[in-house]
Amino acid sequence: MANSSSDNSTNDTAVSFSSSMIDWLMSTVVLEASCQAEAKSGKGTGYLKRAKTEQLREIFNKYASVEKHGEKYMTAKDFVRNYLGLYTEPNFNPSSITLLGGILDTSKDGLISFAEFHAFEGLLCVPDALYKTAFQLFDTKGTGMVTFEEFMEVIKQTTLHQRVPFNFESDFVKMYFGKDRNRSVNYVEFSQFLHDFHEEHAVQAFKSFDKEGTGFITAMDFNDIMLNIKSHLLTLPVQNNLVAAASSHKVSFPFFMAFNSLLTNMELSKRIYLNASGGSRTQEVTKEEFLHSAQMMSQITPLEVEILFHLTELISESSGKIVYSDLEALTPEQYMKVITRKLTDIKAVHSPEQRGALIQVLEQVYRFTLGSLAGAVGATAVYPIDLVKTRMQNQRTGSYIGELMYRNSFDCFKKVIRHEGVMGLYRGLVPQLIGVAPEKAIKLTMNDLVRDKLTDKKGNITFAGEMFAGACAGGSQVIFTNPLEIVKIRLQVAGEIATVKKISAVSVIKELGFLGLYKGARACFLRDIPFSAIYFPVYAHSKQLLADENGYNSPLTLLVAGAIGGVPAASLTTPADVIKTRLQVAARAGQTTYSGVFDAARKIFREEGGKAFWKGAPARVFRSSPQFGVTLVTYEVLQRLFYVDFGGSRPKGSEAQLPASAADLRSTNPDHVGGYKVAVPIFRGIESKFGLFLPRFA
Repeated sequence: MANSSSDNSTNDTAVSFSSSMIDWLMSTVVLEASCQAEAKSGKGTGYLKRAKTEQLREIFNKYASVEKHGEKYMTAKDFVRNYLGLYTEPNFNPSSITLLGGILDTSKDGLISFAEFHAFEGLLCVPDALYKTAFQLFDTKGTGMVTFEEFMEVIKQTTLHQRVPFNFESDFVKMYFGKDRNRSVNYVEFSQFLHDFHEEHAVQAFKSFDKEGTGFITAMDFNDIMLNIKSHLLTLPVQNNLVAAASSHKVSFPFFMAFNSLLTNMELSKRIYLNASGGSRTQEVTKEEFLHSAQMMSQITPLEVEILFHLTELISESSGKIVYSDLEALTPEQYMKVITRKLTDIKAVHSPEQRGALIQVLEQVYRFTLGSLAGAVGATAVYPIDLVKTRMQNQRTGSYIGELMYRNSFDCFKKVIRHEGVMGLYRGLVPQLIGVAPEKAIKLTMNDLVRDKLTDKKGNITFAGEMFAGACAGGSQVIFTNPLEIVKIRLQVAGEIATVKKISAVSVIKELGFLGLYKGARACFLRDIPFSAIYFPVYAHSKQLLADENGYNSPLTLLVAGAIGGVPAASLTTPADVIKTRLQVAARAGQTTYSGVFDAARKIFREEGGKAFWKGAPARVFRSSPQFGVTLVTYEVLQRLFYVDFGGSRPKGSEAQLPASAADLRSTNPDHVGGYKVAVPIFRGIESKFGLFLPRFA
């Protein structure tokens, strides 16, 4: 009785702990799924809630350093350096600070009043805040219009102009500001002007290097223009291959324009690729397939496609085919919306080249730990179904009079509750949780490890490789799980007959001995190897099919993908599971005994028929499908929450690759409230989107 009481007490604790884990995880899943739903619908994106005036006033007074006539004012330095935290270097450029502070200072008196601070907070809450902020940067006189003189004044202060001077006498300028350059442009006109300005500047730079008007410049001149004028469009791989991309010592004007157009419209190239690959991000697409897909999108030219494939060959050493990751390597830096919350963000290495043996071992320890937690949550969630499945499989017909205790799985479920109470559904949970930790951890870790080894540089793995990785995972777990599974099964069936003495996990282990703990191991191999070989490839491909258009998997799609993978894997391996159960359960008086896998299969078929091999199949599917769904979603969500970058691969679909509005990159500074939550990314966007870099140092 003492053992029984202790076992029940431990079960209660385990159920309570695991239930809390499940509640916490599901709250995370719901939160993350709702964020993803908001991102798709557009709600909550692009719009910010205004801060309360009283709160803004308190924050303003905190940073304002000037007082005039009883009123407090901020200087440009107060706002840019102290409040926003930009240009914090000791030798900062005061002219740049003044120019940025002038965005708020609409009265142009050199100070920022609370009214101006409050008004700019409202401006930051609108969807086109980036363009409006840039407009106010150029509206240096505060008239609500931009004149040619104001435009010239600001451009001359940028590092862009200092590197490659812009021709203010060009026809481009006259088309916008008039022949005499005395026309002012309003906000909407200026937004288009700013959009076209960089292309005009690049054309001017090309002409300045093409002094003889041949339509060609050298590859080094091309490199200089791109680094000085178009640096905001260049990723590091593109920067390193600019000269090589030219293919020869000369760069023609059409090539120059196509190269810039390609980098500007990389999102279009991604859509063309996805159209050609049928939505897959891993399928290789040839140049001919890409061109065929591009026919419906006339904005991209054959020359741009030629450059795209040539750049890809240089960067990824591919042979005439591209995948989605190749396009991402070329895509200019932009704000990316990471929907997943991260409780940790640790970089174990700065680059994949630093992945030594120790780092790889730590990565497997990390995966093992998260896999243990995920397995415990998944097992607890479906343990009652597992108990019903085991009792149904152990129920024999034709060999023991009066043995038929349950008509079906539902009848078994009701009788367990009636005779053993609700906690009877969790009989044997403790050894199960102890066993699930190494079982699921080893299975998940081994699958990830083998997949990593079989995945090529582009992130692709063959279907045969996926099955092999799964088979390795299934085989590796048996060494650890067979002893714990036989103990679990003995405990699960112990309550079927009231006269049976209450047993504990310790008493079962003593009865079986070490070798007895591996009874039915061959059946375990027969079940677990094909199970994992089926499950993991189905899960991976289901994830891919359920991912959104940006390749992101929300927790809900992970749960569904995990459940889908469990259906064929659990159902097709049920015969092996029946044999394993019969071998591991102690036969009672009058019941048939089995000496091995083949003996059990032969006797079951002879005495009970072929249908006996599918006993408990529905319960097995209903248990394995949701269990692996919960386990895999827990495993991947934990990797997202407790993120550690080991320089290796990450689960696909773990981050949303969505161009983010400023509202999705809100500051964590508690004083940045309302619209000011996005002030820093907006100010940085003036540089990253428009290339208007101001000198940082004096």
